Amino acid sequence: MKRKNKGVAKGEVNKVLFGSNLKTLRKQKKYSQEVLADALGIKRSTLSAYETGNAEPGIKVLLRIADFFKISLDRILRQDLTVLTTFELRKIEEGYDLDLRGSHLRILATTVDDENNEQIELVNNEAKAGYTAGYADPEYISELPRLRLPFLTGERKYRVFPITGDSMPPVNQGSFVIGRYVEDWIDLKNGTPCIVITANDGIVFKNVYNFIESDYTLELHSTNIEYEPYRVSVRDVLEIWQFEYYISNDSSSPNATVEQLNSKLDALMREVVQLRSKK
Repeated sequence: MKRKNKGVAKGEVNKVLFGSNLKTLRKQKKYSQEVLADALGIKRSTLSAYETGNAEPGIKVLLRIADFFKISLDRILRQDLTVLTTFELRKIEEGYDLDLRGSHLRILATTVDDENNEQIELVNNEAKAGYTAGYADPEYISELPRLRLPFLTGERKYRVFPITGDSMPPVNQGSFVIGRYVEDWIDLKNGTPCIVITANDGIVFKNVYNFIESDYTLELHSTNIEYEPYRVSVRDVLEIWQFEYYISNDSSSPNATVEQLNSKLDALMREVVQLRSKK
């Protein structure tokens, strides 16, 4: 079992990262060290030591800094703010401390084989109901069945999800969709089919339209015109997996076994190889 985490370990303060973040926030406001130090009620030399990583503020000063910049302690202590866009920094400054990229301290629990290669887990029908609670729990993920998908690159993370309902033809009831993990939500192109995991709706498969930069939402569209589009706040989104393939035939069912799926995937792999050989 393995976790991917872009932050530092809980309870550990990276003075260099904190100092870099503090300097980034100060420059975003176009404050001098003297002006910011005065606003925080500390000496300019102390602020300078914080920014260079030569000193670490106490909890009272940390809270004062977080309140001043309207930012969470987790973000300022553990996320590299230098990689954020001007838009994202401006939104933080305006008081919108949102995870616009979907990567804020995000933990991706995943399984690996004996050679430390990431495996592809199947969220079967039995596990589907508990996925929103267990998606970041290594123990929950470790209990999921695994599939063989040798035609997919090992450089990306994939997972397989069951689909119910008739909102996304030709992918219908009883199908399984293979999704590629999306780390950067803000760059999702309009109309991209994705498996979207939300706190309220669980696992949904929709075409995604990106309104993050305008109002911090994603608009979800079905290919079945009988279903109206609707929007979800990025606050409610837990994970996004970009659609890659789906597995379905007349005999498929929501309770298909791992062996049956592997057989279908082997056939799919052969088709992919044949298509590539014709290029």
